[in-house]
Amino acid sequence: MKILRNIAALIIGIVVGSFINMSIIKLNGTMVPLPEGIDPADMESIKAGMHKYTLMNYLVVFLAHWFGTFSGALVAGFIAASSRLIFMYTIAAIFMIGGVSMVIMLPTPIWFAAADIAFAYIPVAWLVAKLVKKK
Repeated sequence: MKILRNIAALIIGIVVGSFINMSIIKLNGTMVPLPEGIDPADMESIKAGMHKYTLMNYLVVFLAHWFGTFSGALVAGFIAASSRLIFMYTIAAIFMIGGVSMVIMLPTPIWFAAADIAFAYIPVAWLVAKLVKKK
């Protein structure tokens, strides 16, 4: 039973975190308008127009990564039957791999890449670990 709960913790953590991440990313085109000429459904369009992004566009992306990691790690931490820390940090590592992949694929400014990688993944898992430990 523990093994099934742990597998569920990992899968559900990834699904919930990804859903939160993508939901916030979608806000980047609605609440915070994308620069003119950028089609959020087309990676080539995003690459070509990335230099037009404003600070608010980057902030939405950072918040998506932060809250996606937070919610995924939190869910995994509450569901896992054992080794909760391992599952929380695994979720953060998976999301960090995704973040690094996007930094490689897109012409992201160095300042954003550094801030995103430094503050949106592993420190979030640490924060979640502190919150879950208190419960």
